[in-house]
Amino acid sequence: MSPDPGRDPNATLNDLAQLLDQPVMALAGHARPAKHVWHTSVRADPGDRILSDEEWAGIARRIVAATGIDPGDGQPGCRWAAVRHADDHIHIVATLVTEDGHRPDDYRSGARAQAEARLIEKELGLRQVAPGDGTAAQRPTSAERHKAERQGRERPAREELRETVRRAVAGVTSEEEFFDRLAAAGLLIRTRAAPSGDLLGYKVALPDDLNKDGEPVFYPGARLAPDLSLPRIRERWTGDTRNDPAPRPEDAVRTGLGAPAGARRTTASAAWQAVMLVWQGDDAVVAAHIAAAGEVLDALAKTSAAHTRRELRDAATAFERASRSHIRAARGHDRELRQAARELVHGGPALGRGEDGATTAMAIDMLFFLITAAAHWHAKKGHAQQAEAAARTAEHLRTAYQAAAAQPLGVLYQRGRRLSRPMLQRQTMLLREALPQLAEQILAEPGWYALAATIAEAEAAGHDPAALLTAAVERRELDTADSVSDVLVWRLRRTADLPADASPLSENGTTGGQPTTRTTATRPNAPGSRRSGEETSAKTR
Repeated sequence: MSPDPGRDPNATLNDLAQLLDQPVMALAGHARPAKHVWHTSVRADPGDRILSDEEWAGIARRIVAATGIDPGDGQPGCRWAAVRHADDHIHIVATLVTEDGHRPDDYRSGARAQAEARLIEKELGLRQVAPGDGTAAQRPTSAERHKAERQGRERPAREELRETVRRAVAGVTSEEEFFDRLAAAGLLIRTRAAPSGDLLGYKVALPDDLNKDGEPVFYPGARLAPDLSLPRIRERWTGDTRNDPAPRPEDAVRTGLGAPAGARRTTASAAWQAVMLVWQGDDAVVAAHIAAAGEVLDALAKTSAAHTRRELRDAATAFERASRSHIRAARGHDRELRQAARELVHGGPALGRGEDGATTAMAIDMLFFLITAAAHWHAKKGHAQQAEAAARTAEHLRTAYQAAAAQPLGVLYQRGRRLSRPMLQRQTMLLREALPQLAEQILAEPGWYALAATIAEAEAAGHDPAALLTAAVERRELDTADSVSDVLVWRLRRTADLPADASPLSENGTTGGQPTTRTTATRPNAPGSRRSGEETSAKTR
């Protein structure tokens, strides 16, 4: 009996609205709910087939039944209408008063609709979305999205604020530093304090995001993401204090010449140590390292060169979803990663060439394996959305790595090609003896020459190349590598403390008879090149 304004030229939206609202208007004025309209949209994936009207009608009926809007089976339901706006989606609108004048049982209707949608996807052969667990950040509302479109913004204000606050919190150690970073980013800040003067919370706004009264629209941190409330942010640095109250000399932030490269070496070392903990650690410790990895990605994206910035920013954005789960992080155990994020921020922007560019490739390479380990951990724990987000992050890192590594690996490749034949033959024998299961694969890769140049440089610096190779492989995870030789190049250069952009080699494979000159950021035992006992024992001087 409902009029269809889409098919009947004499029907109007007002006619439809009046029919939907009849159960509300039948109530006494004081009994009418202040908000009585329920609305949702149901959208197919762009890659899905086009569903028929009959299929969309069936989907609509299943959604309103699952949410309690119109449960069926003789139970009183609400009046509702479904409208197909395009091939790929419908909108459902309902009146939140049943035919007998009661409120429907629509508790947690959003979660119930999502659960039914997962079943519909499977039954109709559509793209299956990973089920959520309630730890995701709140999405922008349709009003916020439409406002962004009207204002010509790339993203809604909520998403822009979330990214800015997330970057501001990377590696911070105090409230004062956190709010200074927010102010430096151009955000408007309001804080909430107790009568005692203790700070309870904060909210932020974009200066040009105004409401109808011309006032800035503020968002509390907790509304941006669950881990961006002030109490949750405080946990990051209070955990550091609780576990290690005395500051260590190597924790000082380096600035000046070589600082970006040194910060990236610190990042590479911290990421690689974290890989071991993610594979083997306690769940709460693993959750802390995964959360801190998000800070590192934010800091790296903020300070990277132009040719890697977009992919690293997309990687950080994707990983935001993977950084939280219901397993509460044991803060304090993630100190090394948080210190790396801090050094990246304070080290400043990196150049896309030389030692900066090469150490960027090294850091991305190590982070790729950390994020891959995080994806495996989430999958093992049944965190479907987080595992998917981490996998997407790894793909962005793979692309960023290719851009960052092309130049430094190209230089190493040419140096490897210039090594003498006896030197290459000796290194081939060494590789086959040290890594018999991987040798033939490595020798067939283009990256073998870059690895040969690195082995020669390590040997000239006084290292035992066979021990370095064995230790590098034993440190786990090579299955996801596109090129094993490339991975070993960065592991060897980091472990042996070699300049990431390579030292010039003479024809016989030595460094020309002179010691290699290192900058402050890459000298032996510098904060950016801390080594575990296992790595140190793999060397001979």
